Amino acid sequence: MDEISADSFNIRDYLRLELFPHFLCPGCGHGIALRALLWAIHELGIDKNDLAIVSGIGCSGRTGAYIDANTFHVTHGRPLAFATGLALARPDLEVVVITGDGDCLAIGGNHLIHACRRNLNLTCMMLNNEVYGMTGGQASPTTSATRYTTTTQSGSIEPVFDACALAAAAGAGFVGREVTIQTPALKNLLRDAIAHKGFSFVEVLSDCTEIFGRKNDLGESPEMIMTQKSTMRPASYGVVGGNIVDEPFRATNLKTGILTRTDRPEYGAAYRAHAAGIRAARKS
Repeated sequence: MDEISADSFNIRDYLRLELFPHFLCPGCGHGIALRALLWAIHELGIDKNDLAIVSGIGCSGRTGAYIDANTFHVTHGRPLAFATGLALARPDLEVVVITGDGDCLAIGGNHLIHACRRNLNLTCMMLNNEVYGMTGGQASPTTSATRYTTTTQSGSIEPVFDACALAAAAGAGFVGREVTIQTPALKNLLRDAIAHKGFSFVEVLSDCTEIFGRKNDLGESPEMIMTQKSTMRPASYGVVGGNIVDEPFRATNLKTGILTRTDRPEYGAAYRAHAAGIRAARKS
């Protein structure tokens, strides 16, 4: 892959324009994340014919359909399972999963753990907007404490699922986090994640302005995006234990950028070498 100047990046070159106008709500952060992803792909010089996008169910999953590449829209919580098979069968492809906090951490949580454990060469971009936005605004594993959703009418009392901590503990070779307000930094993080040989997990803190923002009086899109690095996430983020109900909503220093990067055997190469050894032994 040859890196290309950012000056030549035109997002329209990577989109299925016949599907526009898009379905995203005004102010949704997922569009910013999609731009950052395509910008990173452009800088890496990845040909669209060599790119495979796998997405699940939810607002995040729908974004994959707009990418003019090999795209797969699969069942809820299963994009990493489908992507595992695809990456093993077609190691010549650059496989990227676009998933959401509900899709990836609730019904898909087990698939995430084992994708990290195997360290297969693919990239997972998890768009975290703290809510099931497309299906009615229910609480997700990442809904902040005290926040209101259709299933937490008195405010959420559960601690937030720290997806990056889980991914690192499960063995992901590359783990990172970024916010959509820092679009160039997000692009750089995704570029590094895709270039990494092994399983890469990137959490993108994205805004749901209509379903989540309105219900919690977080303001319009400009107000929400300007508070991403300060008051958007509570001190309960990643806390296990403690009285979450009585814990006030306040700012926290949530780390962004590359959180973990390690080199260990990539599963696809190890699998093919193992299979070749078996075949050679049978012939002898």
